[in-house]
Amino acid sequence: QVQLVESGGGLVQAGGSLRLSCAASGIIFRLSTMGWYRQTAGKQRELVATITSSGSTNYGDSVKGRFTISRDNAKSTVYLQMNSLNLEDTAVYYCTVPRSSYWGQGTQVTVSS
Repeated sequence: QVQLVESGGGLVQAGGSLRLSCAASGIIFRLSTMGWYRQTAGKQRELVATITSSGSTNYGDSVKGRFTISRDNAKSTVYLQMNSLNLEDTAVYYCTVPRSSYWGQGTQVTVSS
């Protein structure tokens, strides 16, 4: 059974930072591309970042230069370091194995002014 469990969301002031974590089980993590998406009410899920098994990364245009995705294969965990947060980053953030049906439950990130 595949499980993706996100943590680290919360309330932060604009300009601040948060780090999200996603612990994976039930997959061969070291061979898996992992990703983060986000969604706000009434909008489609938006790509935040992906990281391949070899460590290659890809970012959505709105987060380039501010967010960093990384992984720890020994811990089967993928991270999202979010810096210089702004109001538009407020969303539910989801961990996923891209192009699969595997999604986490989501973690809320709220940026306040």
